[in-house]
Amino acid sequence: MRNNLPIFYQLLCFLVLVLSFQASFSSSLATQLCSQHESVALIQFKTLFSIDQTASKHCKYGAIDSHPSTNSWKEGADCCSWDGVSCDNITGRVISLDLSCSWLSGTIPSNSTVFQLSHLQRLDLSFNDFKNSGISSEFGRFTSLTHLDLSNSWFSGPVPHEISYLSKLNLLDLSSNPDIDLPSKPVLKLEKSTLTRIVQNLTEVSEISLDGVDMSSVDPDSFKNLSHSLTSLSLYSCDLRGEFPANLFNLPNVMYITLTKNLGLTGRFPKFNWSSPLEGLDVSYTSFSGELPESIGNLRSLDNLGLQSCNFSGSIPRSLGNLSQLFLLVLSSNNFSGKIPSSLANLTQLGFLHISDNQLDGSIPDNPIAFPNLGSLHLNDNLLRGTTPSWLYSHPILYDLDLSNNKFTGEIHGFQHSVLEYLDLSNNSFHGSIPSSIEKLVNLSLLDLSSNRLKGTINLDTLISQFRYLFYLSLASNALSLTSNNSVNYVLPNLQHVILSSCNITEFPKFLKGSKVLIRLDLSENRIHGPISNFPWKEVQYLDLHSNFIQGDLPVLLLPSNMRFLSVSNNNMSGEISDICKMKSLEILDLSQNNFSGMIPKCIGSFSQSLSSLKLNMNKFHGVIPPTFAKGCGLKNLNFNSNHLEGPLTRSISNCKEMEVLDVGNNKINDTFPQWIDGLSELQVFVLHSNKFHGSIGASNNPQPPPKLRIIDLSGNNFVGLLPTSYIKNFRGMVNLDEGKAVRYMGDTYQSYDYSVQIVVKGLEIELVKILTIFTSIDLSNNNFEGEIPTTFGELSSLRGLNLSHNNLTDHIPPSLGNLTLLEWLDLSSNKLGGQIPSELVDLTFLSFFNASFNQLVGPIPQGKQFNTFENGSYEGNEGLCGLPLSRSCSSNRQQQPPPWMNSHKNDDSKLEFGWKVVAIGYGFGFIFGMVVGSVALRMGKLKWFLNLIGFR
Repeated sequence: MRNNLPIFYQLLCFLVLVLSFQASFSSSLATQLCSQHESVALIQFKTLFSIDQTASKHCKYGAIDSHPSTNSWKEGADCCSWDGVSCDNITGRVISLDLSCSWLSGTIPSNSTVFQLSHLQRLDLSFNDFKNSGISSEFGRFTSLTHLDLSNSWFSGPVPHEISYLSKLNLLDLSSNPDIDLPSKPVLKLEKSTLTRIVQNLTEVSEISLDGVDMSSVDPDSFKNLSHSLTSLSLYSCDLRGEFPANLFNLPNVMYITLTKNLGLTGRFPKFNWSSPLEGLDVSYTSFSGELPESIGNLRSLDNLGLQSCNFSGSIPRSLGNLSQLFLLVLSSNNFSGKIPSSLANLTQLGFLHISDNQLDGSIPDNPIAFPNLGSLHLNDNLLRGTTPSWLYSHPILYDLDLSNNKFTGEIHGFQHSVLEYLDLSNNSFHGSIPSSIEKLVNLSLLDLSSNRLKGTINLDTLISQFRYLFYLSLASNALSLTSNNSVNYVLPNLQHVILSSCNITEFPKFLKGSKVLIRLDLSENRIHGPISNFPWKEVQYLDLHSNFIQGDLPVLLLPSNMRFLSVSNNNMSGEISDICKMKSLEILDLSQNNFSGMIPKCIGSFSQSLSSLKLNMNKFHGVIPPTFAKGCGLKNLNFNSNHLEGPLTRSISNCKEMEVLDVGNNKINDTFPQWIDGLSELQVFVLHSNKFHGSIGASNNPQPPPKLRIIDLSGNNFVGLLPTSYIKNFRGMVNLDEGKAVRYMGDTYQSYDYSVQIVVKGLEIELVKILTIFTSIDLSNNNFEGEIPTTFGELSSLRGLNLSHNNLTDHIPPSLGNLTLLEWLDLSSNKLGGQIPSELVDLTFLSFFNASFNQLVGPIPQGKQFNTFENGSYEGNEGLCGLPLSRSCSSNRQQQPPPWMNSHKNDDSKLEFGWKVVAIGYGFGFIFGMVVGSVALRMGKLKWFLNLIGFR
């Protein structure tokens, strides 16, 4: 036995050596797997590209590491060890190529050697720059591919139908980021036939991402036969149009569906038996509509639901409270109505709740333990009312709160935590004082408490001195008085937007002096006085100082030359404005209601290509309007009303093709009617009131006034001849004006700037500080027109006001005026009209002002409806008229006494009065107009004038 032991040990040692050699040999094979053919193919593929870090610059937005992977590819080395290359452990074939974020810049031609890698199973070329080249049809040769990712690599052109040959694909990603704004951004286009083949052949696909691919020619119904293995479908911003198939929402494995930003895509969610493993669903910015079904509460795995800016309506289903995993819920900008379901308070995981811009009413659910993980709450732009619940002020992690544009009342309570970064309570009815706890919200970047009923004296230094991150501050339009210390020892380094209008400020706030990044400064409607002697803010682009007591010259040289918005209207400024043309970036310039004088600079029509609104009205400018409005002029609003301008109206204004408001009233302009306005297709408001225009109108054979013209005032000139019948009949802007749309005002919505106009309404010249888009009027009064009133006026179905007074019109009042069912005022006084007042006018139920005085009318005055409200002044100077309210009876010589209410102002000799009852009766538009006039009067301190206007004595 002892003799056998050495033999045993020898055999054991031999066995160990054999196994060791075999392992070593196997290891040697494993490190040299890559075939020479595929190694050469990869090296040749590498030579197609230059290495450029900017080719993968967008990787950083996804927090993806980027590096030049192909730098590790060296001839003679085993390609299976190269960065981004993976091989099969047995065959040595290259089966995976991942060159995402590899700084590649170049193109992939169809003869590229990469297509020789016939065993590829995974190919990722995402986040490179392939120079707007097309996707080669040779990609269809990779029949073993399970993953193909060509996303964000600047491919363009049609998606080749050969992609449908890749029947083993689990993942297909051809997406790009459609939100990147570049002038020549490449776009892939997917045709209907190619999509049909992809859907039919890719039976194993589970993830499809086609974000940014142009599918405008695709029928969304083509997706309905997608594989039941689908887990994710992303079609963000693909220009899809038509109805999306509802069956996809019920696929057994689908977890994510994104259809965002396809405005022409319609669809509805399943009403019944909706159950699927969906975790993320986003159809924001589409035309999906209908009510949200209660069955949406069955999606128990849902953690993200985005339905922003769609057409959903009805109430918010209570079953949403069943979605216990929900983290993000966005229902903003729809037509939801009713109350916020109290069941939403059950969503303990909810971090984002955005239901803004709907029609919700009622109050916020008041549950002390509601939404324990809520970080962002947007309920703005609804009809919510009542007081705000206490949990809003004590929530430990709520950092973003927007309740603006609602009807909340009560006081703003003290905040117990300092985590808030965004606080917007503007445009509500909060009252009381600003709580001192706000000064402890040191993380605030936005604070907006404007347009409430807050009152008290606030020391700004105490309130905001610790707000180092503050970006936006607005306390405007309350009953606050803001004060500041004489010396300030702090700087708010991030402050860019300051809106402190109507805050009883008497000087430029001292706390702003150290602000280096201030962009917007609004100190309008305060009590700032004296000249502007210093302006240290060199980055300001928006400056609004209107309605103060500022004096002196406009210090153009002190102001930033890149300013885009400048308003100093309604001050006491004076001097010339010859330096204004140095501000070449101006978009809106409002110098109205001051004492500026001199000539309008010759450069005014061409110094800024971006200028869209120019208001110099109610100043003392003289001379001619410069004939320098150049081609490409972008002006939309031009107002020179109430100056001392002379000469002709320059034809160069016709170069301003986007002009919407042109007002040169109350000057001394001497010219014939500017027929060239017919070329201003966007013109809506045209005022020549009280100048020296003369001659006839519409002398051409086929006059075509601007198609959108709806306010025209030619009164107080020397126009002669017949009323321009052919011109009037083409006033298309006054026919069937769409009144189903929401009431809007003319102006620049981006700059929150409203256009204004001075016109004569119901016998009074006023400034409309806002122009409603449904306001229409024609004023041809105080000229020398003659002949009959054209019957075509009766075709202007949307007309609100018509004034033909103080002309030489003859014949009768056309009964067709009775078709103007929206008419609110009609002035035919001081003409030579005869015949009877048409009974058809009785049906004008909005008519609140009627004046037919000083004509040659005869017969009975129509009775009933609005005509029962008109007084003697409407008919005086017509000896042939009889009946109420006149004392002349139509049946006998016996005087007929008017009712007592008609004698209430018998000592008033004004022919133009109208009582408060008349404004109220014209409720459809007259009430809105009355409120506009009232706001003008009250804003300008003309309370007595307004009370006289509405009939109060």
